[in-house]
Amino acid sequence: MNPPTRKAPSPVAFIVIAALVGVHVLAWQGTGFSPGALVEGWRGMADFLSQSFPPDLGVLGDSLDAAVVTLYIGLLGTTFSIPFALLLGVLASRATTPNSWTYQIARSILSVLRSVPDVVFALIFVTAVGLGPFAGVLALVFHNTGVMGKLWAEAMEETDPGPREALRVAGASGAQTAVNAVLPAVLPQMVGLLLYRFDVNVRSSLVLGLVGAGGIGFLINQSIKLFRFDQMVTHIIVVVVVVVLVDQLSAYVRRRLAT
Repeated sequence: MNPPTRKAPSPVAFIVIAALVGVHVLAWQGTGFSPGALVEGWRGMADFLSQSFPPDLGVLGDSLDAAVVTLYIGLLGTTFSIPFALLLGVLASRATTPNSWTYQIARSILSVLRSVPDVVFALIFVTAVGLGPFAGVLALVFHNTGVMGKLWAEAMEETDPGPREALRVAGASGAQTAVNAVLPAVLPQMVGLLLYRFDVNVRSSLVLGLVGAGGIGFLINQSIKLFRFDQMVTHIIVVVVVVVLVDQLSAYVRRRLAT
C-alpha cells in the first residue's frame, strides 16, 4: 500500500511566511534588538542587583499604606465605570439597540475610550486635578468604560435571540427587552468580566503611579529617581504579594459564580 502523498504547500503559504520573516527582520533592526548588548551590560546589571539586595524593610510600612491606596484606585476605577460601561454596552449591542445610528455612535465612543491608554488618561488628569490617586481613578474610569463596555456589548450579542424576539413581537421596548431578556441571561458572564477587569485595573494602577497618579507605583518611581534600589525591591515585593492575592480572590469568586 502506497503511503498517502502530502500536499505541497501553496505559493500563498510561501508568500505569507516570507512576509512574516521580512517583518520580523525589519522589527529586529528597527528596535535595535541586540542580545550581545545585553550580555555586555552584565556589569551594570550586577551593580544594580548589588544595590538592590537586601531589601530595605524600613519602608515596609509606607509600602503597605501605598499598596492599600493602589487597591482603592483599582476598586473605584472599576466600580465607577460600571454605569457608563453598562449604558454604552447596551447601546453598542445589536441585541438591545436596533437603531444603527445609535449603535455606531456608541461603538465609536467605546473605541475611542478603549484606544487611549490609561497612562495617557492619567497624564491628562494629573494636569487637570494634580498629582495623586484621584487622577488615577479618573484615568481608570475612562479607559475601563471603553474596555468593559465593549466586552459587555459582545456578551449581550451572544445571548439566545429567542426570548428577546418574543418580547419585541409582544410590543416591548428596547429598554424592556434589555432588562427582561438580555441582561438576566448574561449577568453571570458580566460579573465574571467585571472581576477580571478589577484584577487588570489593580495592576494598571501600579503603572499609573509612575506618572504621578498615586499609590505604590509612585513610591517605586521615587525610589528609582533617588537610586534607592533596595527600597524599590521592597515595594516590588509588596506589589507581587498584592497582585497574587487579588488574582487568587478574583479567580475564587469567578469559580463560585460558575458553579
